[in-house]
Amino acid sequence: MARQSLSRYLPWLVTAPAAILAWPFSAWASAGFGVLFVLGWVDFKQDKQAVRRNYPLTGRLRYALEYIRPELRQYFLEDDEQKLPFSRNQRAMVYARSKVQNDKRGFGSIKDMYSAGTEWIAHSLQPVQPDPASFRIRVGGSQCQQAYELSRLNISGMSFGALSPNAVKALNKGAALGGFAHDTGEGSISAHHREHGGDLIWQIASGYFGCRTSDGHFDPERFALQAQSPQVKMIEVKLSQGAKPGHGGVLPKAKVSLEIAEARGVPMGQDCVSPARHSAFSNPVELLNFVAQLRQLSGGKPVGIKLCVGQPAEWFSLVKAMVQTGQTPDFVVVDGAEGGTGAAPIEFADHVGMPLRDGLRLVHNSLVGAGLRERIKIGASGKVISAFDIARCLALGADWCNSARGFMFALGCIQSRSCHTDHCPTGVATQDPVRQRAIVVTDKAERVYYFHANTMHALADILGAAGLQSPDDMSPNHLMVRNDQGHACTLASTIDTLAPGQLLQDPASQARLPSPFAEFWHASDAAHWGVAGA
Repeated sequence: MARQSLSRYLPWLVTAPAAILAWPFSAWASAGFGVLFVLGWVDFKQDKQAVRRNYPLTGRLRYALEYIRPELRQYFLEDDEQKLPFSRNQRAMVYARSKVQNDKRGFGSIKDMYSAGTEWIAHSLQPVQPDPASFRIRVGGSQCQQAYELSRLNISGMSFGALSPNAVKALNKGAALGGFAHDTGEGSISAHHREHGGDLIWQIASGYFGCRTSDGHFDPERFALQAQSPQVKMIEVKLSQGAKPGHGGVLPKAKVSLEIAEARGVPMGQDCVSPARHSAFSNPVELLNFVAQLRQLSGGKPVGIKLCVGQPAEWFSLVKAMVQTGQTPDFVVVDGAEGGTGAAPIEFADHVGMPLRDGLRLVHNSLVGAGLRERIKIGASGKVISAFDIARCLALGADWCNSARGFMFALGCIQSRSCHTDHCPTGVATQDPVRQRAIVVTDKAERVYYFHANTMHALADILGAAGLQSPDDMSPNHLMVRNDQGHACTLASTIDTLAPGQLLQDPASQARLPSPFAEFWHASDAAHWGVAGA
């Protein structure tokens, strides 16, 4: 670790002895090396640019290339845009909004408006000016005693351990400044989450970190102790995540520091295992009982589930169980297969799980058809970064969105894609104490705050242009899409829509259900996951 840290500073550090050794031969050369040393010292001490702070002198090359890049883009960078999870334009937009810089662009759109699948907002000739401060949604039904007024954009689940301590602190302080929520990820609540008091959504996954027994099972007493903290506003039971649904994980014992062990409730000197499935429940009814238990143990706080939709029949089984038992989660977060993570097998990241738009529409439609949509709020996550991304999710049925990479970019992430190596150059996704110093909490917390605030203002502008006063007013009729025949049509005309309670009607009505409801709804079984007898 020390050798890696020294190598980053070596180009700067050698300038001091070089200046001394060059003095007898050339005063100009000595002065030049002296200037380089001073510039490196300035880089090392400044707190605005993480790459320069971690890579004195050499880090300046990155910002020099960034400065001239707009002029070179059309010649060198266009082909590379499709190879990255987010384009440089999107990342630049986040940087500008988080730094309160000009995020506008001149000379018109660079988007191909005539390709199949192109989407745009249908604007109104009577635009309005909605107030972004009102963009909140109340989460918590009749079974809940402590409902929560949630922002329409929040920080998606990223664990301490995947993120550095300073990254967690900056995210939470930014959430506290902006009045939005910070999802802990499955790594539980650490001291770094508590330091600045930002609202938390505590994610409980298959490892039950922070509320587990010594053998890795759920511990009700330890859960209640943490869940009743005023800082914890909602509880989220993670069934699966978009980047690697159905896949567990292992944090090698070498990476289980004392802080991580304390936060997760695991011993040091042992691998920290996240199983692929939960042990607290084995069928849909047991899951709903578990949700009800968590709600009671937390003092009546909203409890929901997070999943990437896989086999539709399994989701239908859960909805049937809700109908039959009368028990429902307070919310469902739909994660798309395009979502990210610090480390995932390539096959899982590319080929497992349902994309966000399909999963979101399936979940929304099924809850509407089962007569449950008014009782259950829906969140969406998976490459959500811009105000248009949020508006699209709202049109597909979401009540709010969560973003991970958007807030990582606000912290200074440059998308080096080295999260799994512990060598993150900006200190965001690393436990290296030297690399972590690149993140100055006070500065990056402000950027997190401004990214959220300016994105909410952008969402207000988009909704206002469509003549809408509230995110609740957004519908598939306000989003246009170009179909395979090249015709422009509303999103509403291209997607299936169920009527309220349609799934509960007579068999003749059910026979007219769109796919996949017609195939799986009637056959699914609330007593176990999937099709009865399968």
